Amino acid sequence: MILIGMFDSPFVRRVAISASLLGIAFEHRNWSVRKDFARIAEYNPLVRVPTLVLDDGEVLIDSGAILDFFDEQVGPQRALLPPSGAARRRALQWIAMAAGAGEKGVHLMYERLFKSEDKRHEPWMERCRVQIHGGLAELERACAAVGDAPWLLGEALTQADITLACHGTYLHDVLQIDLQPYPALHARIDRCEALEVFQRYHLVPNATPPAQSNA
Repeated sequence: MILIGMFDSPFVRRVAISASLLGIAFEHRNWSVRKDFARIAEYNPLVRVPTLVLDDGEVLIDSGAILDFFDEQVGPQRALLPPSGAARRRALQWIAMAAGAGEKGVHLMYERLFKSEDKRHEPWMERCRVQIHGGLAELERACAAVGDAPWLLGEALTQADITLACHGTYLHDVLQIDLQPYPALHARIDRCEALEVFQRYHLVPNATPPAQSNA
């Protein structure tokens, strides 16, 4: 199978990390929506990343759908998302919070990249910043609540940890958002980023965001 998209997208990055943790092999096409628009459009009419091309030619176009496919392939015992119950609800809540904050960061970066300073809509940008920090504050409370547990849901790393780290690193490295006010969250991100698989698919320092990335 082929994974299309650059690792400067936290959505692409979480797919690559998840695949590797589950032992799912893939080829990588380091394509940018801006530079490789026509090539991506051949597989995904929305021209968004990540896009996953399966061996039989089927195309999956949303990171959530791709991750669900991975979990289905490996079965519930190895899946990165709990199959049901309170643990699944907590994981999905944390994933939504982290991905939402990351997406607001992408919106902020677009405003900076594609508009001159006098054309930027500062009230909207401030609202995005409020939403980002609201999400980070909520994730800080969640991380603090689990205390010294190895991972957010206990002994095993899950998609909640992966998504939190990918989006937290994106906000810190690309938008230079200070994570020091969120020590428990920061520590969780650092724990993930110390793993070899996270370093293998590391966000490019000072990267600009993909022109389209999807949750």
